[in-house]
Amino acid sequence: MKKVDLRILVALFAIFVFGVTSCSKTDDQEPGKKTGDNTIVDNGNGTGTTTWKSGETYFLEGFVFVNEGQTLTIEPGCVIKGKAGQGENASALIVARGGKIMAEGTADSPIVFTAEADDLNGSVSITDRGLWGGLIILGNAGLNSTPGESQIEGIPTSEPRGRYGGNNDDDNSGIVKYVSIRHGGTDIGDGNEINGLTLGAVGSGTEIDFVEVIANKDDGIEFFGGTAQLKHVLVAYVGDDCFDYDEGFRGKGQFWCAIQDSNEGDRCGEHDGGTDPETGTPFAIPTIYNATYFGRGADAGKRTITFRDNAGGHYLNSIFANQSKGIDIENLADAQDSYKQFADGNLSLEGNVFWDVADGTAEGIFKVSGSGSDVVDSTLALQAFATYFETANNVVANPGISKNNPVPSNPQTDNLASYNNNWFDAVTYKGAFGAENWAAGWTKYFSE
Repeated sequence: MKKVDLRILVALFAIFVFGVTSCSKTDDQEPGKKTGDNTIVDNGNGTGTTTWKSGETYFLEGFVFVNEGQTLTIEPGCVIKGKAGQGENASALIVARGGKIMAEGTADSPIVFTAEADDLNGSVSITDRGLWGGLIILGNAGLNSTPGESQIEGIPTSEPRGRYGGNNDDDNSGIVKYVSIRHGGTDIGDGNEINGLTLGAVGSGTEIDFVEVIANKDDGIEFFGGTAQLKHVLVAYVGDDCFDYDEGFRGKGQFWCAIQDSNEGDRCGEHDGGTDPETGTPFAIPTIYNATYFGRGADAGKRTITFRDNAGGHYLNSIFANQSKGIDIENLADAQDSYKQFADGNLSLEGNVFWDVADGTAEGIFKVSGSGSDVVDSTLALQAFATYFETANNVVANPGISKNNPVPSNPQTDNLASYNNNWFDAVTYKGAFGAENWAAGWTKYFSE
């Protein structure tokens, strides 16, 4: 037998090992398959537990999920761009129940979600909407709809990763901090657009702070049930409502700012209680301190806030300005409705400032509404509002704010409502801004 050179055996063994390793996992088995240009395509396995790096740009092609048990970490300065497409070809990032997103930017280096067409240098205007999908986070907190879980808007019912709802109100879906979400809201069918930030049954363990949603075609932020808690949020120039909640949302908010385009947008706040049934429990009763809502102007015919479908909620120490209609509370013949929530103390507006809203009177600012024969006599309601307006320390006063500068030149500091939970910062002013504009620099709206 001839001797075989040991070096040849070693080389053959190395070739064999390399071949087995390289063939042990095919491309379509890899989570979040990434092409050479950082395009992320979901093959059913989600993104996997991975990190998207600072200074890199990642492109979403279609719906990309962070699956249950996976954690997607996004570093400061990372840019995520959604590719164009409508319907089933829409692009969005969806964090499924049990998945986590750790997107923690900084004021100097925010994380930006935007459209592929946006070169971040002025190629896309501040009012261009519907160029990609949006960011969707789904959790395990409770809903008031039957059977206690739902399929999020825009995700086909055949996709189980689109479900949200459960029984863990403390659920933790991760961190979204110093994040700007731009130019989303692509049409996913039948005139249904994705919201800029969708929160489906997101729990209070999730940290959401310093977030911008700008130029979204549909709502800025929509809450479907859950107990999410958000601070320092700017929603600007969206095509529909700025803040929208439904399905028993009962979270917390502070330092919320809505700025409407004079030509687009519906309500600053559209607040619904339940869907199926409308009277389902737990009721939608979130608590929001220090909001600043700047509307579309006297001629737009739009409402500042609508409470309907048995929604409650509390707004305290806030500023509402520049809107042709005020606070609209649904009052129906049914025993349980939003006006009943008001009468029961589950809907309140306390220590707020109104300026250039409706006709500047309590009767003009607070209205009751309904539909057709369901509307009840509103005389008593209006009398109650007129009395309540003053006793709850609401005032008509000019805070000295504008769309370009939401920091009041005439700060309103009298008769502050007390802060009822340690989660809230006990500040000494009304509205979303004190002496400084916390949205300056890192948001698109206040950088251009």
